Amino acid sequence: MEQTDDRPQSSAVAVEYVRPEVRLLPTPTAETEAFWTGGRDGRLLIYRCRSCERWFHPGSAACFRCRSIDVGPEPVSGRGRVAAFTINRQPWIPGFPPPYVVAMIELAEQPDVRVVSNVVGVAPESVSVGLEVEVFFEQWEDIWLPLFRPAAGVIDE
Repeated sequence: MEQTDDRPQSSAVAVEYVRPEVRLLPTPTAETEAFWTGGRDGRLLIYRCRSCERWFHPGSAACFRCRSIDVGPEPVSGRGRVAAFTINRQPWIPGFPPPYVVAMIELAEQPDVRVVSNVVGVAPESVSVGLEVEVFFEQWEDIWLPLFRPAAGVIDE
């Protein structure tokens, strides 16, 4: 189903983002390394098939649609919309205090490509499906975690 830009815009209430004391970090593989390190250059890198030209995430050695092995990471805009989310209120990870938003972000380039991340810089209660967001990166060791914040113009200050 194709989505259009005429959906109502959510307005969100800004809050200061405070970097947590700790993050659980991924162990990159050959296919996911570009995703976890692209932030070093300020780029969100998502795998794309050069045969059918479709994006897919997470990266893999072959396109799951057309089976081509002519695939690789390419930069995307880093813009998207919240497709689904939950607000975690449990203190599961010491040094990572709740509440925080875990969201599925549909990328602007292709809405069926989604990235799971945190939405920050906004009151958790004001996050909504359809909220326009943009990526930024938080470095932890050799990993640049892609996090999302409301896109310019959708914050009530």
